[in-house]
Amino acid sequence: MENSGRGPAQSPGLFVSLRKLATTLVALAQTRLELLSTELAEERLRLLQILLGSFAALFFSALGVVMLTLFVVVWFWDTHRALVTMLFAVLYLGTGGVLWLVVRNKLRQKSGLFSASIAELAKDRQHLAPTDVYRQPD
Repeated sequence: MENSGRGPAQSPGLFVSLRKLATTLVALAQTRLELLSTELAEERLRLLQILLGSFAALFFSALGVVMLTLFVVVWFWDTHRALVTMLFAVLYLGTGGVLWLVVRNKLRQKSGLFSASIAELAKDRQHLAPTDVYRQPD
């Protein structure tokens, strides 16, 4: 009896195809996880740079403001030192309040973290989803 290419002789082909499919899916998942890891490392580095730059700018700005305040208070020491000190206090508290509102609004805004990974996963899902073979092209 001849084997016409049907039946048990084709079973290894199916297993090979399934193995290739599994390998492809694992490679796809690995690529997405590597992309996610890269994005996380980039975001961490960006935040660290922002934090260090912000602290340095804050320190030197505060030092400059303190020196300017001392200069103005000493300048008006004999005539209006209490008034000048109170005006600077109001100015600093008002500026601090406005800056706090800006920071709070920034914290409430949505971050773009993992946006590239999410977009790639959406593309993958779209490509792996079953397509309608009867659908007419637009």
